[in-house]
Amino acid sequence: MNKSELVEILAEKAKITRKRAEAVVNLIFDSMTDALVRGERIEIRGFGSFTTKHYGAYTGRNPRTGETIHVPPKKLPFFKVGKELKERVDTGGKTDDTVDASAASEVSDAPAADAAAPTAAADEAASTPSDLDTPPTSNETS
Repeated sequence: MNKSELVEILAEKAKITRKRAEAVVNLIFDSMTDALVRGERIEIRGFGSFTTKHYGAYTGRNPRTGETIHVPPKKLPFFKVGKELKERVDTGGKTDDTVDASAASEVSDAPAADAAAPTAAADEAASTPSDLDTPPTSNETS
């Protein structure tokens, strides 16, 4: 998603003009940028937090010429993902409640699988070139 797509979604969901939605998005981004420039921390619960990290000066080396160069200190923005966002991305957008409910229904609704019957995924995994070309390690020998 890019900024213009965010503007379109906001305009559609809030039922406002595209121009007004763009002004709202710009206001939010400008406010966040100004806060980071002032050294403030931004926390959006369930999403994450933005901070600035300070990096000290150091002596570097130009990889092309090998010449030693001085790199000045700098401040860079840093984003730390929040717990809720991390979990939602990991579960494909499902919340804990829907994950628990769907897992329970899959267990109860699924027919018992025959342990001896191979699955299509197992057959495909067994025939990949990397499996055939790689000799087994001492842990994999049977």
